[in-house]
Order: sequence, then structure tokens, then C-alpha cells
Amino acid sequence: MRRRPESSSTAPDTSAKKSSGTSKTDEEAKLNHGIQIRTARRSGFTWLTLFAVIVYSSWAVYQYQYENLPVPLTAEQAGKRGFSEVAAMKHVKALTELGPHTIGSDAIELALQYVLAELENIKKTAHWEVDVEVDLFHVNVGATRLDSGMFVDRTIIYSDLDHIVLRMLPKYAPEARENAILVSSHIDTVFSTEGAGDCSSCVSVMLELARGISQWAHGFKNAVIFLFNTGEEEGLSGAHSFITQHPWSTTIRMAIDLEAMGIGGKSAIFQAGPHPLAVETFASVAKYPSGNIIFQDIFSSGVINSATDFQVYREVAGLSGLDFVYADHGAVYHTKNDKLKLLKSGSLQHLGENMLAFLLQIATSSHLSKANATVDDIQSSHDTAVYYDILGQYMVIYRQRFANMLHSSVILQSLLIWTTSLLMGGSTAAVSLAFSCLSNILMWIFSISFSVLAAFILPLISSSPLPYLSIPWLVLGLFAAPAFLGALTGQHLGYLVLKRYLSNVYAKRKQLSPAIQADLIKLETERWLFKAGSLQWLVLLVVGTYYKIGSSYLALVWLVPPAFAYGLLEATLTPGRLPKPLKLATLWMGLAIPILASAGQFIKLTTVIIGLSVRFIRHPGGTPEWLPSVGLSLFIAAVICLTLVYLLSYIHLSGICV
Repeated sequence: MRRRPESSSTAPDTSAKKSSGTSKTDEEAKLNHGIQIRTARRSGFTWLTLFAVIVYSSWAVYQYQYENLPVPLTAEQAGKRGFSEVAAMKHVKALTELGPHTIGSDAIELALQYVLAELENIKKTAHWEVDVEVDLFHVNVGATRLDSGMFVDRTIIYSDLDHIVLRMLPKYAPEARENAILVSSHIDTVFSTEGAGDCSSCVSVMLELARGISQWAHGFKNAVIFLFNTGEEEGLSGAHSFITQHPWSTTIRMAIDLEAMGIGGKSAIFQAGPHPLAVETFASVAKYPSGNIIFQDIFSSGVINSATDFQVYREVAGLSGLDFVYADHGAVYHTKNDKLKLLKSGSLQHLGENMLAFLLQIATSSHLSKANATVDDIQSSHDTAVYYDILGQYMVIYRQRFANMLHSSVILQSLLIWTTSLLMGGSTAAVSLAFSCLSNILMWIFSISFSVLAAFILPLISSSPLPYLSIPWLVLGLFAAPAFLGALTGQHLGYLVLKRYLSNVYAKRKQLSPAIQADLIKLETERWLFKAGSLQWLVLLVVGTYYKIGSSYLALVWLVPPAFAYGLLEATLTPGRLPKPLKLATLWMGLAIPILASAGQFIKLTTVIIGLSVRFIRHPGGTPEWLPSVGLSLFIAAVICLTLVYLLSYIHLSGICV
């Protein structure tokens, strides 16, 4: 019986070892090859295309939200009970032809006579069941002292002011005269302008509204008072004199103020409240709702050094209501260029149709008296409203109490997720988070530095200190481009620091080849940068919720969708799972809602700041020439750092930054 040679018995083992070694090497090679293929697809063209789509989408949102105005109606098309821009424009033309009409001038007397004559015609043609009262009210003397705003702690003495007051109510409902809605604007202008925007446009809208309301008021439960005041440009004296001296003022339960910080465009809610009844009613019936609490928060902060009659109604009389404002072409505000030819077609139709629908609804409401609660009571109960429109078609509105609960819920869930992730990831995750936050800090520092540096240099190389006033889109090249390059530079420096740290961590994992480790380090670094972007919005949400800032809803919008997209397509709490390239679908899904909800607002805010910049150069030598540009550059850098942080995290694997 032969014995099998030992070599034959050991051969299979050797072969198995060889096969096993080959299999392991092949597996690593396939893994390495797979990562390289997926990474190679991240070309510069990909992110450039994505960036272009984001910019174009933002521009499209802005155009639809703010440049999409209704078609003007003629008197025949509007009918006796509708609003006609063509008819209102005749009033604008007549008032602007008088030239500047300041207090004490002959032109202001002519303007008052024109308005008075138009109201007498409305009285003659009103519905037979409507009682129309016209009062030419003269104020001998008075004084105002406000507690906030640009006139804080200043005593303003006024005398010899004339106002025209129109009251409409049903003849057979005498109780209606005890509860009234005030609609107010001012006839006077500053000395340098004919005031097509500020505020002949508002006065003309009121005249056309009064004509339409005179055909509806027989069904009202409340009176409607139209106040055409003078003295607004002299320290809000007109509104103060009416609210403190006119006998009808005691019946007012809600105040609506129409104003302009430019000429034309959409007239949006500039301030609302404190009682939410007015803005809730407006949101439910307005055909083209426009308004955002962001503007109210900015104005309340004192950043914009201005004031409207609404401050008097709210502070002196304790009234709630709405403050509307035109803000297009802000650079012509209070200048000789505030002319009729700049008034964009459809502007008056937009405000008129919204106001007509609102007045018809609120004047028939039996809840008007509830809107007269004191400001302190409403604010202390957290019952103010958070409001913002979506594309100028829908208005989202909810109470501050609900906002606090919603934001607190999101904050707690976010903190729970972050805590769980850090506990499972251990010290490596904690340090990675710290370095990714460092990347965000560097992004802010470099973005602001680059943009502000451009703002300082601009007056030195330009014949005009503010060349972007006539061509607003110049700010893209002057400030947005440096801010973007600075943000990219700062974040890439943080990216390199984080990548170096992770290289030391992965170097301890001997089971992976150096090639695979290098790719995995890049992928994990990218994902930490994306998560750090959501963390900065979480911090803003916490701060906004703590101080009860209404516009903190923006932080919620920019936190939740990207976090949801990441959790659905990317996230895992398993530390051992290898990272993968950030999916393009994650960015699409995460950024779609934030862009839709806020792109128009950011662009509009930029145009408003550009318009306000002209105030700094009207008095040469009063302020440095670089000051308005620095303020604008800071705002643009902040917007870029906040909104493009997710996109920036996607760029570093493209090879462009290497």
C-alpha cells in the first residue's frame, strides 16, 4: 500500500493561501478602483453646472416673486366696485405736476384742494345706502415726542397743519361709527422732489380705494376712515396731530399705513401687529400677498434709520395694523428723480387689489374690537405673528407661540442626533466636528475680509463711490465674487486641516491600503464639512428662538431640508461604515426648498440696501465714502457664507482647489 507524498498533502494549503492572498489583494484593488471611479466623476464641470443652476434658480425665484406684477385695469374693466390703476395713475400725474409740495407752500394747498375735490365727487356718486363724510381738519398747534426710532427723545413742535379725512359707513347701522379702520398716507413731499413714489402713489391708491369702497360700504359692520395728512416729512406730525386731536380718532380700532421708500414695484407688508388679526386677515384674502417679517425685524432693530406714520399709530394710540411700503428704485427716494416715469406698470394695481380685498373683509368682521388690545399684553403673551410669502402667491402665517414650540422641537431633535452621533463616533468624531467648525470660521473670516477689502478699494479706483447705484448687478463682481472666493479659500484651509487630522487617524488602520485610505479621508472630510454647514444654521436657530426673532424661520428652512436629505440619502450611525462620495441628489433635495423660500428675499434685501446706500453720500464729508460699500459687502458675504456652505463642501473633491 503506497503512502501519498507529503508534498501532495500540503499543496492544497499552499494553494489556498495563495488564493486567499490574491483574493484579498483583488478585493482591495476593486474597492480602491471603485472609489477612484466615483471620485473621478466629481469634475469641475459638475459643480460649476450646479452653481450656475443655483444662481439661475435664485434669480428666477426673485423675478417671479417681486417682478411679476398684475396687469393694470381700466375704469371700465374694473367696474364701479373694482380697482383701476389707470384711474389711479391720473391722480399721480395730477399731483406730481404740482411739483414739490412741502408744508407751507402754495403747492401743498393745491394738492389738498385736488384731493378734496376728488373726495366730493366720490361722495356724490357713492351708493345711496352709504354715509360719506368729508372733513377738512385744521390743526393749530401741537407737539410730539416718541420713545423709539429716528425721532427718539426729540420734541417736535408743529402748527398750522391741514388734513383731509373721509369716513364711510352704512346709513342704517349707526353702531358702525364706533369701530373704524384707518387707512392713512401723507400728501406732503420733501423740498427736492415732486414725490411720485413718496407718496403720491399711495395717495392715489387711497383715492381709488375710496371710490370703490363707497359702493360696498352699505354692508359694513365697521366704518372706514381715509386720512390724507400733511406733515409726515416734518417728523410724523400729521399722524400725531390727527390721532391726538381729531374726534374720530377715538373710534379707530386698526390702522393701515401706506408708505414708500422708493417708487413702484410690489407694495409689501413692512410692519405688522402687534395683534395678528390684521395680517391674518390680509393673508387669507389678498390676491397677491407680499410681505416678510425679515423687513420688520431689520427695521425694528434700528439698522434702517427711518420712520413711518405707523409708529405713531402703534406707539401713541396703541393700535395694531399693517404698514405697507414701496421699495423699488430706493436710490431715488427723497431726490429729484422720484418721478412718474419710474413708476412701474402694475404697481398700483398690486397694492389696490390687495387693499380692496382686505378692507372688504375686515370692515365686515365682528372681531375688529379685539385688535385694540395693548401692545404690551400681546407681546407678553407671545401672540404676535410670524409671516412670509411664498413667491408672492401664498402667505404663511402662524403665531409666535407655535414658532417657539416648533423651533424648540427641531432644536431638541437636532441636539439628540448630534449627541448620539458624537457618542458613537468617540473622540475622533468630536475632534472632526471641532475642525469642521474651524473650517466654517475660516470661511467667514476670509469671505468678509475679501469682500470688505474690495469695498475699501472701490472709492480709490472708481470715479463714483457707489457705481452700483445705477447698475445694481455690479455688486456680483464687486463684492459677491470676492466674498465667494474668500469663503472657498477659508473653507479649503479648514478642509486641509481636517484632512490632515483624519490622515493620522486612518494611518492606524493597517488593513486598508494607502490609496484607499487617501480616498476615504477625502470623502469623510467632505461629509464633515456638509454637516458643519447645518450646525451653523442650528446655532442661528437657537439664538433666534431664544430672543424670539420672527425671521429665525429662515434658519429652520435652511436647517431641516438639508438635514433631512442627508439623513435620507447619506447618514449612518454605524462608525465602521466606510464613507461614500456626497450624492448630488442630496444637494438637490436639500437646497430646493430653502432656495424657493428665501432666494427672493435675500436678493430683494440686497436691492433695498443698495437703494439706502445713497443716503450716505448726499452730504459729502459727513461719512466716509467707503462706509455704504462696506455695509453692503458685509451683508453679501454673510449671505454667501450662510447659503452656499453646503455647496462649498461639495467643491473640494473636484480637484479645483488642489
